[in-house]
Amino acid sequence: MANIIVQKYGGTSVGTPERIQNVARRIKRYHDQGNHVVVVVSAMGHTTDELVDLADKITKNPPKREMDMLLSTGEQVSISLLAMALWDIGVPAKSFTGSQVRMITDGNFSNAKIQSVDRDRIDRALNDNNVVIVAGFQGIDQDENITTLGRGGSDTSAVALAAVLGAKECEIYTDVDGVYTADPRVVPQASKHAQITYEEMLELASLGAGVLHSRSVELGMNYDVVIHVRSSFNDNPGTLVVNEEKIMEKLKVSGVTAKNDQARITIADVPDKPGLAAVLFGELSSKDILVDVIVQSSPYNGRNTISFTVPKKDLVQALPILESFSQSQGAKKPDINEEISIVSAVGIGMKSHVGVAAQMFQALAEKEINIEMISTSEIKISCVIQRSHAETAVNRIHETFGLSKNG
Repeated sequence: MANIIVQKYGGTSVGTPERIQNVARRIKRYHDQGNHVVVVVSAMGHTTDELVDLADKITKNPPKREMDMLLSTGEQVSISLLAMALWDIGVPAKSFTGSQVRMITDGNFSNAKIQSVDRDRIDRALNDNNVVIVAGFQGIDQDENITTLGRGGSDTSAVALAAVLGAKECEIYTDVDGVYTADPRVVPQASKHAQITYEEMLELASLGAGVLHSRSVELGMNYDVVIHVRSSFNDNPGTLVVNEEKIMEKLKVSGVTAKNDQARITIADVPDKPGLAAVLFGELSSKDILVDVIVQSSPYNGRNTISFTVPKKDLVQALPILESFSQSQGAKKPDINEEISIVSAVGIGMKSHVGVAAQMFQALAEKEINIEMISTSEIKISCVIQRSHAETAVNRIHETFGLSKNG
């Protein structure tokens, strides 16, 4: 039986007709070697942003169902153009939307989760020697509504297909040639990893490293699909995302990130009573608002202060919940600070090294950067700081842990 190869090409990789033709030539090489090739494609370039802007001209509060209907059209353009480009160079190809391959999701519009994929239609097309091209970022719920998987969701589509089809590796082609110790645009001395663990990549993805969608990493880890992050503009080897057992040398810190899309909310004078935090965060959760760092102060005179971070994009939905909670509990009006950054150090080696937090705090202190909140896990330390200090902080932490190319 032919080897199944799953590849994903991001928006930059298919951003122009010339780049689409370049991708087609790359796919042809794999197809000509006798492989079954399944390709997942994002919308071209800035198409999704343009569609969002278009909706914004109609209404400031569009229904999420209709936004998914609109945004899913971007990928339909790119999959059909790529199929045409392949036919033009003698490679038979068939394009399919998420609904056509029965990528079934839950009904959470704009951030749906994949529940199952029916491989029958894909298998039939592959057996007829076609390259199969699937629209990323989208699926369909049980009621036949088109859904989208959230920003970066094409990565998740690709890894899900690799898992269902039994592919041992999923190649994610993007405009960078691998996973770096930090964003090279922020830290010029950042170095590329040959390998990184699923756990590290999952933390980095959730903390703002834009290389991979965090849910794609979860799927890779759950189904043991190796994820290969590569550049679509050259043939250089990229970074393999693998099980911890496959990593020889476990770095104390493998990556430093800054997450700048969060806002910090502080509610002071909250009564010190059991269950109030459960009420507040339960209501936020019911609106699919993801809360990240949480700090609750020790009670003083029977009152607490609760601080936490949420994505800026969710503030409009969160505000009525926050104000209602504050009013009902006789607490102070919610204070919102959108000028924050969450800087993080991530590394599987933290499990066996002590003093990592102290080193990170010292690095920030040397630059006179105040830490406003702290969150930790077994392989991560995160600090909330003022947004204006983010770039300085990332560079200093990166330097402290010797992650530079010449470090």
